[in-house]
Amino acid sequence: MLENIFFRLSLKEKMLFSRHMEVMVKSGMQILQSLEILKKQTKSAAFKKILEQIIGDVKNGHFLSSGLERYRNVFGDFFINLVRVGETSGTLAENLQYLTEELKKKDELKKKVRGAMIYPIVIFVATIGITSLMTFVIFPKILPILKSINVELPMVTVVFVAVSTFMISYGALVFAGIAALFIALFLILRIPVVRFQWHKLLLATPYVGNMVQTVNIISLARTVGLLLRAGIKIVEALEITSSTMTNLVYRKEVRSVAEGVRKGDQMSKYFIDNPKIFPSIFSQMIVVGENTGKLDESILFLADFYESELDEATKAMSNILEPIMLLIMGLIVSFVALAIITPIYKITQTLGR
Repeated sequence: MLENIFFRLSLKEKMLFSRHMEVMVKSGMQILQSLEILKKQTKSAAFKKILEQIIGDVKNGHFLSSGLERYRNVFGDFFINLVRVGETSGTLAENLQYLTEELKKKDELKKKVRGAMIYPIVIFVATIGITSLMTFVIFPKILPILKSINVELPMVTVVFVAVSTFMISYGALVFAGIAALFIALFLILRIPVVRFQWHKLLLATPYVGNMVQTVNIISLARTVGLLLRAGIKIVEALEITSSTMTNLVYRKEVRSVAEGVRKGDQMSKYFIDNPKIFPSIFSQMIVVGENTGKLDESILFLADFYESELDEATKAMSNILEPIMLLIMGLIVSFVALAIITPIYKITQTLGR
């Protein structure tokens, strides 16, 4: 159905859906009854519409996973396949629990990455705000006085006068140009080839690349591990995981791994041959998992391991960025302050004579 592509649910809504379904299924409640209860409770118009359609499918004798299949763009392959396997193997409640835990982990991961960027963004906005206040509000009131008095202005003030005059005259065009540039970049990055190269560049960027790699390794490990634990075959698990990867480089690599495994190769072989994309620790643990027959446990251990690594990386990034951003803010504000205060000081000295 074409209208289905316009529905969107937040990660939190999907997590609560799987959690509520898990609790009700565990209590012995029928799927249909559970869905009807959720429909009455939800305040989201989009979610209510989705539940109405799924309830209709279940009433007509379809599985829950078949109803979810209509909204593949909303729930994704990972969600739908865990539910499908749970229904066919009689472990729906258990799989819903795995699903809830995974969605919760993804939500926490997003918060960690966003949290690391909050402080620099706040400092940046504060710097722009203070500079704009001085440039567009305070300095224009002082500028006529400076021009009317025959005093040689310091170089810092001359530079600031030029910048301030230009921004007052053409500031709207500058901001419009910056906005247009961001919109153009956003649209260009929607082109798959360009987006792939952008993701490749991010991975090659010092420090940022390490964080991008860690985030994707966590997503890869946790998704594959949970799918294997749910009873999904390794090739199918890798194919489903590739569709959940947001980084196009990792999406391509994971698909290549799936093709290799389909041909009879071990998963670890591909990881070992690509150390730039898959760290050696990751590859070694995969080898251990394959040799011991506990691949799902090894992969889920890796997810936890790299989550702790990400915690340390985000803390280190915050510790590095804080003094740098404060220094940049201090330099900009000092430049503006000197540009305003220095000529005033010169004027007072001249008048004092």
